[in-house]
Amino acid sequence: MTAERHIDRLRPAAARLARFTGRTLRGEWHAIVVEPVRQLARRGLSGLLLAFVAAFGVIFFHDIAQHPTGAVWVTRLGGVKADLPLWLSLLRTPVSLYVPALDLPVWAGITQLFLAFALAELTLGRSRTLAIAYATTLAGTLVARLMIAVGPGWSGFGLPAACGQVLDTGPSAAVVGLFTYLSVVRRAPVVFTLTGGSMVWESIAVPNLAGREHLIAVGSAVVLGLLHGRRARLRALGRSLLPTRTPTPGPAPTAPTAPKASPVLPVTASATASATVPAPTSPHPASGRTPMTSLER
Repeated sequence: MTAERHIDRLRPAAARLARFTGRTLRGEWHAIVVEPVRQLARRGLSGLLLAFVAAFGVIFFHDIAQHPTGAVWVTRLGGVKADLPLWLSLLRTPVSLYVPALDLPVWAGITQLFLAFALAELTLGRSRTLAIAYATTLAGTLVARLMIAVGPGWSGFGLPAACGQVLDTGPSAAVVGLFTYLSVVRRAPVVFTLTGGSMVWESIAVPNLAGREHLIAVGSAVVLGLLHGRRARLRALGRSLLPTRTPTPGPAPTAPTAPKASPVLPVTASATASATVPAPTSPHPASGRTPMTSLER
């Protein structure tokens, strides 16, 4: 009876887990496979431009590297090492996306590269796909240089100086970054486990420079994926952190004054009388009177 009770208690939890797993896998299937296929049917082969360019670029550089002179030129154009000057590494980083690693199978890498760029281009668009691929590759390159500059120690963070002579991972960091970014944006835990989990296992099993760079690419892709769709919030946060200018107080505006009235002089009684009552005038002024004659008298 006790075992049957335990089984009865575990049945609802198992049913909920099965429903959750089914919903997750169905949503991931639609997000990672169904929607890109619909975009491909709508856009045609033009939606796979970056995937074809990346695949043909890797094949081209791989064929050239089979000859001694071609291998020298491939290294000069896209070979990135930590002991190179920083400006030269930055100049070679875009070309290094098409330079295959020497210790990896080429055709398996081309398949992964084509699939990563195809899904990313159909889901994210060309500009964002290129930005994510370049950002994750550049993050791995720069942090690897920092690890080598720090040196061994630092709780396993640093690397020996001999790692500065090793070529970077090439397009594999971009592939890992694109798959990780897609899994974060599209909420695809299975794809994230297959990419990020495999890179963690690789770095533990074979602790080399490539494993470190892959882990850095995974971490940078996770950060970029979490920041996806939060541009408005980031702008508002940046504006709030910037110091605001307080306007300096200017002179206070003066109110319009009424025109001044002319002063009124006091009016006396004599002045009023002289102004209102005219003086009596004689009909014949004295100055103009003529003397009378005897006849008039």
